Amino acid sequence: MQSMDADVIIIGGGLVGATLALALARHDVTSIVVDTADLDATTLPAFDGRASAIASASGRMLRALGLGQLLDDHGCPIREIRVTDAAHPQFLHFDAGEGNDPLGTMVENRLLRTHLLAAVRACPQATLLAPVTVAELVRDEHAATLSLADGRRFRAPLAVACDGRRSPTREAAGIPIAQWHYPHAALITMVAHSVPHENIACELFYPSGPLALLPMRDADDGRPRTAIVWTVDGRHMAAARKLGPKQLAAEIAARCDGTMGDIEVIAPQTVWPLGYHHAARYTDTRLLLLGDAAHGIHPIAGQGLNMGFRDVAAAAEVLTTAARSGLDLGSPDVLAQVSAWRRFDNSLVCAVTDGLNRLFAVPGRVPSLVRRTGLAAVERMPPLKRFFMNQARGETGKLPALLKGELV
Repeated sequence: MQSMDADVIIIGGGLVGATLALALARHDVTSIVVDTADLDATTLPAFDGRASAIASASGRMLRALGLGQLLDDHGCPIREIRVTDAAHPQFLHFDAGEGNDPLGTMVENRLLRTHLLAAVRACPQATLLAPVTVAELVRDEHAATLSLADGRRFRAPLAVACDGRRSPTREAAGIPIAQWHYPHAALITMVAHSVPHENIACELFYPSGPLALLPMRDADDGRPRTAIVWTVDGRHMAAARKLGPKQLAAEIAARCDGTMGDIEVIAPQTVWPLGYHHAARYTDTRLLLLGDAAHGIHPIAGQGLNMGFRDVAAAAEVLTTAARSGLDLGSPDVLAQVSAWRRFDNSLVCAVTDGLNRLFAVPGRVPSLVRRTGLAAVERMPPLKRFFMNQARGETGKLPALLKGELV
C-alpha cells in the first residue's frame, strides 16, 4: 500500500478544525489542515466582532491543550446566569458558587483564532495550508486522497470535514440534513456601559426573540463591556443593519430596562440569518463530520461552538486510542465509535434549543404567564436546575478525557 502523508486530513481550519488538529498533535497523531480562507485575515478586529461563551468543560480542554493563558489573560468568567421572560423581575438563576469553576468564559473569537493558529503552526505534527482551493476529495477502501487546485495531493486514512454549515464536503458525500430557517436574524455587537455586569450573563426572552447580555473583560478605558446577541424579526433584518450606534444603544437600553446604565456601542453590528440543521449521519466512507458540518443550532443558549468542542474531544480520544492500537483510523468501526458518542448529546441540545426558541416566541399574556410560572418552578427544583446547569457547562454524559482537563 502507498504510504500516507498524514494520519488525518482536516478540511476547514476554523475554530473546530484547528482545535482538532491541536488535540491530535498533542497525542502524536499527524494531520494536514486545509482551508479556502486566509486564516490570518480572520484574526483581524475588523473581520468579526463575535465572542463565544466557552463552557467550563470546553475551557478545561483548551487548558489541557496549552491555551490556558488565553482564558486567563483575555477571558471573562461567567459566575452567574439569569434567564427571564422579558425584563420581568422573576428569573431563573444559575450560580457557579464560591470556589467552583465558572459556568463559562467569554472570549472574543478573533483572539481564540489567533492563539489556536499560533499553537497549530508550532506543532510539527500538524501542517496548515491556507488559503488553498480543494479540487477533489476521493475516498475509497484504501485511503482518502485530497487534491488541491495547485496540483498537490495528500493521502490519509481519514478525512474530517470541519468546513462549516454549508459544508461542501458533506454535500459532495451526499449526506442529507434536516434543516429549516427561523424567521429571525441575530444582531451581534459589543457595548460599553456604566453599571458593572458583575460577571452575570442574562438571557431575556421576548416574543420577537431573545436578547443575550454576555459579560466581557473591561474595555481599555476601564468601562465594563458586554457582548450583545439580539434576535430580531427577519423581516426587520435590513433595518437592523442600518441602525446607527445611538439608535442601537437606545434599543438595547429599552430591552434591558436600563439595568446597564449609560450604553455606548463600541463595535460594528453584524446581522446573521438563523437556521437549524442536523446531518442524518456523521460518517461516510473514510469521512467524519464535526462541528457545524454536522449540526447547527439557534444561538439561544450559546451551545453551538461548545458542541463542536465536545465533538473534537470525543473524536480525539477515539482516534488517538485507535492509532496507538495500530487500527485503521478510517475504518467504519472506529468512526462508528465517534458517531455513537456524540449523536445523543448533539440531538438533545438541538431539540432543547429549538424547543426553547419556539416556546418563548409565542406571544400573548397567557403564554407569558405560563413561561414565568415554569421558570419559577425550575428555580424551586434543585435537581432540575442542576441538570440544566450541567448541560450549560457541557458536563453531562460520559466525558472524554480532554473535557476533564486531561490528555488521553
